[in-house]
Amino acid sequence: MDFHTTVQRAQRLGQLHHSQPLVLPTVWDVWSARTAVSAGFPALTVGSHPLADSRGAKDHEGQTFEEVLAAVRPIIAAVDVPVSVDLEAGYAHSPADLIAGLIEVGGVGLNLEDTVHSDGGRMRTTQEHAEFIGGLRAAADDAGVPIWVNGRTDLFQNTDDPSAVLEQAIERLLAMQQAGANSVYPVSIQDSDDLLTAVINSVSVPVNTTAHPVRHDLERFRRLGVGRITYGPLLQFAMTDAMKHMLAPWSSTGPASRE
Repeated sequence: MDFHTTVQRAQRLGQLHHSQPLVLPTVWDVWSARTAVSAGFPALTVGSHPLADSRGAKDHEGQTFEEVLAAVRPIIAAVDVPVSVDLEAGYAHSPADLIAGLIEVGGVGLNLEDTVHSDGGRMRTTQEHAEFIGGLRAAADDAGVPIWVNGRTDLFQNTDDPSAVLEQAIERLLAMQQAGANSVYPVSIQDSDDLLTAVINSVSVPVNTTAHPVRHDLERFRRLGVGRITYGPLLQFAMTDAMKHMLAPWSSTGPASRE
C-alpha cells in the first residue's frame, strides 16, 4: 500500500473516533474483514487472539512480529477502510520498529498492552508502559502517519477484585493518555457499569471496551459514554457457536452404511 493512502486511512480512523461509540469489528482474515465491511462498518481491527487461532498459533505472542505483519498484510490490502492491529506487548521489538512495520503493511492503528508475554508474562510498571506508549507516539509522528494508539492495561483482568485496583488502573490509564495514547483500553470490565463509568469519568480520551456481539447491548455502552468498542476474540467465539449450531443437524455418528 502506498504511503499517501496509509496517511489518508490514518486520518480517517482519527475522524471516525469523533462519532462515539465507534464500533470496530475484530477480524482475523480476509473473509471476516470483507464480511464486516460489507455489513457497513467504516473501520476494522485485527485481534491477536482470533488471528492466532485462525493460523493455528497461540495468543500471547505465540507469533512473531514478522509473522503477524505477513498475516495482516493481505487483510489490509483486501479492504478499503482503515485497519488497526493488535500488537500485544510489542513482540520484544522497539516502538520504532513496530511503527515502521505497521506502516509498511498499511496499518493505521494499534493496541499495546502491558503484559509482557516475551518476558515471562510480567506486567510493565506504569512508567515503563507509558514510556513505551510515548515511544510509539514519537515514532509515528516522526514517520508522518497519525497512527491511532490504543493503550491497554490488564490490571483488571489479573485480579479477583477489580474494584481494588481501580485507583491504580486509572493512574496507569492517565499516564498512557499523557504519553500520547489516543484511547485507553481497560480490559475485562465490560460487564460493570460502575467500573466503566469511573474510568470514563477519569480520562479525557475515548475508552475502549470489549463487547460480545450477541450478549451485549450497544445502547448500554452508548449511555455509559464508552467511546470505542471492539470484540477481542468474542466475535470469533460467537461465530464458532453459530457454526456448531448450524452444523449439528448434519453431523453423523459414523460412516453411512452401504447395501
